Amino acid sequence: MSSAAHDPRPALAPGVTPNQLQDWLHDGQEIALLDVREHGQYGEGHLFHAVPLPWSRLEWDLPRLVPCRHARVVVYDDGPGDVAGKAWQRLHDLGYHAGFVLAGGAAAWAACGQRIFQGVHLPSKTFGELVEQRLHTPSISATELARRQAAGDRLLLLDGRSPAEFRKMNVPGALNCPNGELALRIGDLAPDPETTVVISCAGRTRSIIGAQTLINLGLPNPVLALENGTQGWFLAGLELEHGQQRCHAPGLPADLALRQRQASALGRRHGVQWIGSAQAQAWVDDARRSTFVLDVRTGEEFAQGSIQGAQHAPGGQLVQATDQFVGVRSARLLLLDSEGVRAPVVASWLRQMGIDAHVLQDGVAAALRLPPPLQPALPAVPTQTADALAAALASASASTCVIDLRPSMAYRRAHVPGALWSIRPRLSEALASAGVAADASITLVADEPAIARLVAQDLMARGQPCPQLLAGGVEAWERAGHALESSPETPGDAQCIDYLFFVHDRHDGNQDAARRYLAWETGLVAQLDARELAAYRIA
Repeated sequence: MSSAAHDPRPALAPGVTPNQLQDWLHDGQEIALLDVREHGQYGEGHLFHAVPLPWSRLEWDLPRLVPCRHARVVVYDDGPGDVAGKAWQRLHDLGYHAGFVLAGGAAAWAACGQRIFQGVHLPSKTFGELVEQRLHTPSISATELARRQAAGDRLLLLDGRSPAEFRKMNVPGALNCPNGELALRIGDLAPDPETTVVISCAGRTRSIIGAQTLINLGLPNPVLALENGTQGWFLAGLELEHGQQRCHAPGLPADLALRQRQASALGRRHGVQWIGSAQAQAWVDDARRSTFVLDVRTGEEFAQGSIQGAQHAPGGQLVQATDQFVGVRSARLLLLDSEGVRAPVVASWLRQMGIDAHVLQDGVAAALRLPPPLQPALPAVPTQTADALAAALASASASTCVIDLRPSMAYRRAHVPGALWSIRPRLSEALASAGVAADASITLVADEPAIARLVAQDLMARGQPCPQLLAGGVEAWERAGHALESSPETPGDAQCIDYLFFVHDRHDGNQDAARRYLAWETGLVAQLDARELAAYRIA
């Protein structure tokens, strides 16, 4: 790759063909396959092992998802666009040594006869379906569960999702116990071995994984997965509860020693190793390997303290949505907890997913020093009060443009009057179509200041003056007594590339959307090729 004398950066991104990429994904070496399109584009069709890292937040999330700058990184977009090229350039600028662009993007992958998958968290969701097929996880239908509830049977119904998801809706009578907590809490929750334990989620996979977790641990109780979760309940014509906060008790259980023995035995059965601080430190210090240090405890526990630099990854979500936390295939994972139960159980599942997961001895108390994460150099963005912005907009002499960077659906619901909605990959196009002058004063509206700083970087690179950020966002604007406006059809659906319309209203009363989602989930396994299936090691 040649460089111009005035610019040390390579002129062209090195490409990789679809066939080469297929081989790389299965050669056992580290690789990060990053889909740099926005969430809606990714969810409508992507490569099976792709990790979503949209251009709108690439530099901010990249160090967390791909901490080792020596790892192979392949980025791709639709094919005809230039987003992948921009993403590769930023990788190069940030010091990533082995970056590539998939030649022709997703379109070329499909043209070579490779599958494109809809939805999100594909490897994790497919894993849940495979677990049910191979381990024959027992289940119960919504109508049968309702009948048994009405008959007064001894039942314990646990919802394995996150607390936020549980608050949105749940099967009546359910108690929230995220899957990552089940192994630790089940003795307190089900002291009577005659009680039937039913695990629920919103669809299928967390019900399956939660139920099979208890079965794998040797719980004497009958254990069942609720078939199709809350969606199955809804499709059966039954009413859901909303806004509930019933949850497992905090703290350590009385039978901790038993739970530790069970978790240790399960972990060892699946090849989990307990890594001491010295070995862990050597792994972390190895600049040519990716080692993720993940705290699998609850958010409340993590907030009270963890190893400095560890990433919070609640155990149930780490199995359910691994690509939210780990962007490198064939990386090493070190899991930590505070009691020796949750980490080995989560690691046992990850190893069955083909992931090199281990447990850190002494957990959060281990003597482990993590390097500070790479932070991109981004411009500081000064803030502007709601009243100052309102005055500038009212001034006939001021040239002020408001750009709303929040999710498109939030913009549709309510935004500052006259604000322009945009997303980072469409920024130049949006400014051009709105006729924004090169010297215009721009105010950004964003839920996350980091997103505003990335856009400020792009604006300044194209010659615009440094923008300001509306302090407190639309909430502060409204609190200051200024009106908001809504636009239910603007931006148009085609522009809402951040929003996944694919079965988007399955939890909002749309039975057809719920049926489509469940059919998609149950159809995942049949779409995999032999090498994708071989990566799983379910036993």
